[in-house]
Amino acid sequence: MSYSQSRICKGCWQQMRLPVPLRGPASIPFRAFGIRPSRMNPNTCTICELMFTRVMKARKITVDVSVLFADLRGYTTLSQSLPADTVSSLLDDFYDECAAAIWEYDGLLNKTVGDAIMAIFNFPIHHQDHAERAVLAAREIQHRCRLRRERHMAEGAGLDGSELGIGIGIDTGEASFGEFGRSHRDLTAIGTVVNTAARAQSVADAGRILVTKAVCERAQSQTANSKGRAYRLKGFEKPIELYSI
Repeated sequence: MSYSQSRICKGCWQQMRLPVPLRGPASIPFRAFGIRPSRMNPNTCTICELMFTRVMKARKITVDVSVLFADLRGYTTLSQSLPADTVSSLLDDFYDECAAAIWEYDGLLNKTVGDAIMAIFNFPIHHQDHAERAVLAAREIQHRCRLRRERHMAEGAGLDGSELGIGIGIDTGEASFGEFGRSHRDLTAIGTVVNTAARAQSVADAGRILVTKAVCERAQSQTANSKGRAYRLKGFEKPIELYSI
């Protein structure tokens, strides 16, 4: 797995203009005080995670974000026919390649659930073009996972090339970010944007990326000539127009 590794924390530099070292000899004294790369985005640090703590205490904040869901199609079926170590390797590869693509575009890998992931763009590292970054990350996920699948096929892992693929959904807009739940606390984003991205992912065929009209409008350089059609999504009364890119 490879991605563009920043030598200083992008979050601390963007928010406070503090050059907190993440890598190299200069980072060693900082690590002694527990300041190290974050697990959700290694281009940010544990100081940035203190910001998450403030978010938790505030219960929630409203943020303008792009949300990406990706699901590994065919995983459940393959898990019934392939050896356990092969299945585990497939899931590890999926997580690794998704993480690398998301971090490359300064996204936050917020959740890994079964054979699916959820990513957030524009928090805590802010970019005006976060919708475009989400689309670029989605394309990179497809590219990376396709290469991994071909590698597994070449190694004789028992795949025929049609059994495995990634379905991705993206939406952009305002969401509530904070820690939710009582007995089990979970730091995440909630709202219509999150629900729409998740439902778009659920109807995306393997190898496809479906985005909302809002994403098309905010990421025009990446969505030109994309064709839309109305989808009936679970939980939505009216059809939602989604675009395949």
